[in-house]
Amino acid sequence: MKRKGFTLIELSIVLIIIGLIIGGVMKGKDLISSAEHKNIYTTWIKAWQVAANTYQDRTGSLLADGLANGGTATAENGQMETVSLSTATTVQDALKKVGVDVPTSNITGTAGAGGSYSFKGKYATGTSVMSMTYGTASNGGKNRLSMTNIPLDIAIAFDKITDGK
Repeated sequence: MKRKGFTLIELSIVLIIIGLIIGGVMKGKDLISSAEHKNIYTTWIKAWQVAANTYQDRTGSLLADGLANGGTATAENGQMETVSLSTATTVQDALKKVGVDVPTSNITGTAGAGGSYSFKGKYATGTSVMSMTYGTASNGGKNRLSMTNIPLDIAIAFDKITDGK
């Protein structure tokens, strides 16, 4: 009498195929999220860097340095004033005045359009705020663009995009 059912070899082949399919789906999700991170980096983070550099090339002044450049101090001193790009529109106005496009955000209706970005990470969701500020003595006192409230997995992805490590 012949038994009905699958042999051990047939079952193991089916399990291997299922494992390959699941592995392909997981790799696909990683590729999609990596592409999203690169897109955000290019369209928002690098766009702010390019906007600040273009402004300096066109005007000879630093963006967010002195009232005329979107800063808060009355005189220019070569140092960016601390300006949150999500709440103040002076920097965006200074960019528009010289014909530089303001980087776009995925958040609509904010006062400082382009200065905030909503991130959805693997473990957390947050709204990041871009700021311009002059550094402290501990980092050599250099002008910088900084971001706050970025989910850890996205921050790691941005770091890898920036320096490859």
